[in-house]
Amino acid sequence: MCEINVSSQAPKSTSSAQKRKPGSAAILEAAAKLFAERGYANVSIRDVCRDANTSPPMVYYYFKDKKGLFDAAVSQRVSLGGFISRLRERTKTGDAARSVKTFIDIYLSSFPTQAFQPGLYLIETAKLDHASAVKISEQLDEVRGIATSIIERGVGDGTFRKTDPESAADCLIGMLNHVVFQQFHFSKLGDLKKWKRFITEFFLSAMRGPS
Repeated sequence: MCEINVSSQAPKSTSSAQKRKPGSAAILEAAAKLFAERGYANVSIRDVCRDANTSPPMVYYYFKDKKGLFDAAVSQRVSLGGFISRLRERTKTGDAARSVKTFIDIYLSSFPTQAFQPGLYLIETAKLDHASAVKISEQLDEVRGIATSIIERGVGDGTFRKTDPESAADCLIGMLNHVVFQQFHFSKLGDLKKWKRFITEFFLSAMRGPS
């Protein structure tokens, strides 16, 4: 019986270079970080390649050009989808006052500030990327709509006094954004528990009106 030399038929091991070669996810991760930190104009394809440990042809293969890479990175980073889903699911039914408390708690605990890094919106030094701005504006409108629907429910069942739900929602979100962006822009951490308690008590007291 002849012997078969299995060593010559064994699959070749993957080279270290192949193991290191990133796919589109690794390139996107590096690009999103760089664009957020520096803005579109101050990031080159080679900068992205250096951070992603890849080569320009790989970037062009997946994203065609720098603008295509920017659009893909922004689409991934500039999203409030998960945040909106949590707000909607946790507040869509039940007592309006409790829903307001839940809305405030989720908003201040998990607002996705990474979606508002200025570099994700600047195509050039002083030119906003229109697609990014439109997307985030539409999603913020969804958040406002959730707050409005909670207040409408409260007005409808008598929990809240008669008022304009949209204006009341704007006031609530304005207070919440003050806290969120003090943290984001100025690193003023403060006491979130204190802010949650204050805004909840203040808003519900105003919505219930005089006893």
